[in-house]
Amino acid sequence: MLQTIDAGRSPGRPFKRGVKAPVPVNVAASVSNALLALGLAAGITMAALGSARGEAHSAPAVSPPATVSSPLTVVPSLASLKTTRPNDMRSGALLVRREDGELVEATRLGTDYDITVSGPTARARITQMFHNPAATHVEAVYVYPLPEGAAVDSLKMIIGERVVVGSIKERSEAKAVFEQAKAEGKKAALVEQERPNIFTNSVANIGPGETVVVQIEYQEPIRRSDAEYALRLPLVVAPRYNPKPLVQTVELGAGGWGSAVDDPVPDRARIEPGYLDPREAAPTNPVTIRVRLAAGFPLGEVTSRYHAVKTEETGETSRVVTLDTGAVPADRDFELTWKPAASKAPAVGLFRETVAGSEYVLAFVTPPLLSNETTERRPREMILVIDNSGSMGGTSMAQAKASLAFALQRLKQGDRFNVIRFNHTMEMLFPAPVSVDRSNMARAMAFVGALQANGGTEMLPALEAALVDNAGSDSGHLRQVVFLTDGAIGNEHQLLESIAAKRGRSRIFTVGIGSAPNSYLMNRAAELGRGTFTHIGAVSEVEERMRALFEKLEAPVVTGLAASFGDNAVDATPGLLPDLHKGEPLVVAAKLARPGGTLEIKGTIGDQPWIVTLALANAAEGKGLSKLWARRKIADAEVAKTLRTLTPAEADKAILALALEHELVSRLTSLVAVDQEVSRAPGQPLVRSDIPLNLPAGWDFDKVFGPRLLQQPREIRADRLPGPQQDARAEGKLMPTATRLAAALPAHPRPHVVTQGVNQPVPLPATATDAELRLLAGLALLLGALTLAALGRLPTALPKH
Repeated sequence: MLQTIDAGRSPGRPFKRGVKAPVPVNVAASVSNALLALGLAAGITMAALGSARGEAHSAPAVSPPATVSSPLTVVPSLASLKTTRPNDMRSGALLVRREDGELVEATRLGTDYDITVSGPTARARITQMFHNPAATHVEAVYVYPLPEGAAVDSLKMIIGERVVVGSIKERSEAKAVFEQAKAEGKKAALVEQERPNIFTNSVANIGPGETVVVQIEYQEPIRRSDAEYALRLPLVVAPRYNPKPLVQTVELGAGGWGSAVDDPVPDRARIEPGYLDPREAAPTNPVTIRVRLAAGFPLGEVTSRYHAVKTEETGETSRVVTLDTGAVPADRDFELTWKPAASKAPAVGLFRETVAGSEYVLAFVTPPLLSNETTERRPREMILVIDNSGSMGGTSMAQAKASLAFALQRLKQGDRFNVIRFNHTMEMLFPAPVSVDRSNMARAMAFVGALQANGGTEMLPALEAALVDNAGSDSGHLRQVVFLTDGAIGNEHQLLESIAAKRGRSRIFTVGIGSAPNSYLMNRAAELGRGTFTHIGAVSEVEERMRALFEKLEAPVVTGLAASFGDNAVDATPGLLPDLHKGEPLVVAAKLARPGGTLEIKGTIGDQPWIVTLALANAAEGKGLSKLWARRKIADAEVAKTLRTLTPAEADKAILALALEHELVSRLTSLVAVDQEVSRAPGQPLVRSDIPLNLPAGWDFDKVFGPRLLQQPREIRADRLPGPQQDARAEGKLMPTATRLAAALPAHPRPHVVTQGVNQPVPLPATATDAELRLLAGLALLLGALTLAALGRLPTALPKH
């Protein structure tokens, strides 16, 4: 039986700050009045568009170029900036229409990534160049991603020949310092963490024609699985689905009733940057990347999966990797992988660093693999959960469906399974897990094949349904939940808290789909669910990545792990060692009381004991280990809060102390840099410019934001909209700002984005427009509406407002 369960909240979120959602549609509005109004509106609108096109042209809806040749490509602006006409532009530019109808050129951004890999760690330097082509001072605000394990510890602001070094402060204090400097007309930069993998850079008082360079640095660990090492560099924050706030009615006492808002995403405004429609705007925010790879062992294959690169061999153990095209738009994650030249990867890695008199160690230990003859396959109860929300439109849906089909084909007789799909509603294929047979498998494959991407992303109900364990303490079946999604939500904490409270005996394996998945959510969910995270960024990777995942699922798990440093008093992380699956190393970071001693690791593989002892004196020199230890301890505190082994106050105290001591950006701390020279005189205006992002590669704009609708003039109100627009809202599609405001805000021209590709021709002059055709079409619609009214088929007057 196919069960349909509504998630309980209609999806929707405004993607731009300060924009209100449209008034709900009045279903009872008169159809005849709406038709007459639409006829008049179409006439007026098309006539206006016809004359407007004499001033500006939107870019044709063509596929954007794959690369960006300009070192600094234009991104959006706000009001009061320098006026520019498309005919005046001599290079690629993004323009925004002001409220007075004039076009203005936007703030430009370019980013350079320079990363040095030293054995088990990477040190990254990110240089962001903000250029203001406007005639007034601006504050540029840019939301961007970093790896969720990145320990951000350095900020520099470069103004001409001056370098201003940032300092770490409590978040509220850093914000106050920044705001004061901004008010005083001083240049200032502020780095804030919104999520462990989402950061915001704000740069105030960039003068007309000026370029301000902001440089941050971070340390992160290298990931390893089997014999493959990986460096992942996220380049774009994907649009997040943020559930609507719940309005709760609360009793205030004898005085009556009131309402209270429980918002699952209280900081939604900070993680909702604008996004460019790739059909109208060429790719922007260009990046250049250089990776200096020093693996520490002879290198074999070095591969970039999603970007074309040039690889220079600088030694047996080292390479220099750069982008083949020089610069690319920030629209997908960059991933570099490498393997050792030998057939087997090193099983153990041990590194140490001394900082301020303290000894830090980092150990990688990979358990041995048992042969198939020594292990017995246990039957599984597998719950396959697939995200078919709007953000999965395009290539992501194809990847997810292919992955789920592959998973179904790996099931064997004796296994049980179920399939759950979700967007803003949820469907379970069967009321409870069923056995693997020909009939059930055929129903499952047909169900998967028919899936389409649309609607919002209410992930929590599907997760909770997947964790319902009807078999209880059944020891005969391994219970495994495989979750296929891009993770594009803002209420991550709700998902993680639910996993912590309801995981039971289930193990959760997350599969990140698409070009820019929410890796923080996927990794943390897998950590709490005692599973693993797998990323699939292309359809061509489905079989390879899913086969590797199922080899982990079918192999014995290393359980009961414990690490001991003898009598050397130690503060180690992670506090609770995870279970390990095939090919995964145990990674332990520790702060020691003194140098030397031993590290002993014990566990059980299948039903066999496993133990390894390492002499810490033999550790090689490492770099940045203290930062990685502190960042991981901060993550431990966040996990402890989720598991309720620490109170929120205790967790915050630990996080703040660690971040301040090790000078790291965290949820509670920020980096701020202030130039002492005044660059904006009192009384001069300052305009905020939020830099929009590219839509991640492969995403379908309409599936995420809803289809674009014809802009309506002010005579048509939101409660008079016709059926198709009602249906779009009823389905909870995430409308673009222009669509949502089409009926509600025609008092001023909406911001009109005109993007020219770097190598595209300058727009034609006003004489080469279709203004006459639009005027005629508008007049025809107007005459048609009036004729129908005269015949008595429609009312002869517009509805009163």
